[in-house]
Amino acid sequence: MRLDLSEDQVQIRDMVRDLCRNEFAPEASRWDHDMIAPRPAVEKLAELGFLGMAIPEEWGGLGYDTRTIVVVLEELARASAALAIMIAVHNSVGAQSIHRFGTEEQRKRFLPRLVSKDLCAFALSEPGAGSDAAALEATAVRGGDHYVLNGSKNWVTNGEQAAVYLVFAKTDRAAGHKGISCLIVERGAPGLVLGKPEDKMGLRGSDTVALTFEDLKVPAGNRLGAEGDGFKIAMSMLDGGRIGVAAQALGVMQAAFDEAARYAQERQAFGGPIARIQAVQFKLAEMERRIQCARLLLWRAAWLKDTGQPHTREAAMAKLYASEAATWVTHQAIQVHGGYGYVKDYAVERYYRDARVMEIYEGTSEIQRLVIARSLLKDGVKV
Repeated sequence: MRLDLSEDQVQIRDMVRDLCRNEFAPEASRWDHDMIAPRPAVEKLAELGFLGMAIPEEWGGLGYDTRTIVVVLEELARASAALAIMIAVHNSVGAQSIHRFGTEEQRKRFLPRLVSKDLCAFALSEPGAGSDAAALEATAVRGGDHYVLNGSKNWVTNGEQAAVYLVFAKTDRAAGHKGISCLIVERGAPGLVLGKPEDKMGLRGSDTVALTFEDLKVPAGNRLGAEGDGFKIAMSMLDGGRIGVAAQALGVMQAAFDEAARYAQERQAFGGPIARIQAVQFKLAEMERRIQCARLLLWRAAWLKDTGQPHTREAAMAKLYASEAATWVTHQAIQVHGGYGYVKDYAVERYYRDARVMEIYEGTSEIQRLVIARSLLKDGVKV
């Protein structure tokens, strides 16, 4: 495992960093305040190929490895965590799911759109099925050459803008989690009802909606994988999704640290900059320690994935540590700013709100601890 970036990765990082600084960061506060999903930014990233980061070049993608993808997501999140989650979901559990589990015909039909212009959404959670994904109630009943889909989903990232939805529903209610299948639903399908965007605490520039399916007919050819493989598909793709969340958390806390360090050197109190005060120095030191620990856990999980090794435990560890560290670091960034950190004129207020949800989506912190513990016990950890 290398701890430095390759020359190509440095060039990609610097290009994305410049783009974020010049075009996205100046708009991030407005996106947040007005609850505007940054469609122009998504279109710009689409032009540069970033909707196909994880898709091989033969299918029109960039063919990036996971390490490169997390570097890109970190830079996006430093500018706007809302934009980062839109791109991360599309790449990690959206387009990549179709590439990995789709038939040749499905790949030809959907991937050209998904790598060039259209967003993909992942519809798993329901009002009564969050952490317990196997308890979902949406149903898809086979009738000839199609399924009839009924039910509802919530917390669907990209839900308002997506052109393609991956919807998980029970095709066999008696089979438990083995009776769940994944269906590809296209925007505009009769029976697809989009709810209004959620008024969220953070990530307000990312559209999150509920979906309702009312006797929606889905061609059998739009089933992803075999019937009953839906739960397996969802769980296998969430490892990559958790790596993506860790990258977003890293970007947000790096941005918060940068703001706190800059403010501490500018703010005058007790005869000099507050950066001279030991209590502030200790905060900055601990913030940097947690950032570097999160980065190492993240890069290790990415390396394991890229080298084809098991990485479920490491992805959960990276997501757990980075998300909790992001909450702590952004909290301390507000503390360094004092009262100014509590008002919207300063970016650290937004960073704190954005970071908080990262301990919840793609598996709560509690679920990550279960994943880690079960993995340890399954492997016969020695105590």
